[in-house]
Amino acid sequence: MSLLSALSVPASGMAAQRARTEVLVENLANSETTRTPEGGPYRRKDVVFTTRPQASLFADVFAKALEPGAFEGVDVSEIKIDDREPDKRYQPGHPDADGEGYVSYPKINPAEDMVDLMSASRAYQANVSAAVAVKDMIYRSLDLLK
Repeated sequence: MSLLSALSVPASGMAAQRARTEVLVENLANSETTRTPEGGPYRRKDVVFTTRPQASLFADVFAKALEPGAFEGVDVSEIKIDDREPDKRYQPGHPDADGEGYVSYPKINPAEDMVDLMSASRAYQANVSAAVAVKDMIYRSLDLLK
């Protein structure tokens, strides 16, 4: 893998963590949403990651010599929507209450999503650090060629 193509691995990680952050923030913002245009309460979403091979001539030539997955990045393969039954709360005066007085709320735990959000932020920072390390290697390689 060339040094320039090595930047694509942390770049893919940063893009994936950005997508994860967007979904987590959407979940937090809608944690009390009882009515959506589709009908019913908001449904929690989760990002699913998958690996993807990085395009590099060096990686193609030496891929058989190295362990599988050595030069893989990450992609968002899908955004899963939670299909579990929503939480029911007894609120007979609520406009979205059913005939028995229960209101359906999304199955979202704000504390869990905040922890996931901190994890996504740290993973993003780790990818930035990896990109900076590759950039420093490129600069040092150029200094050696002077």
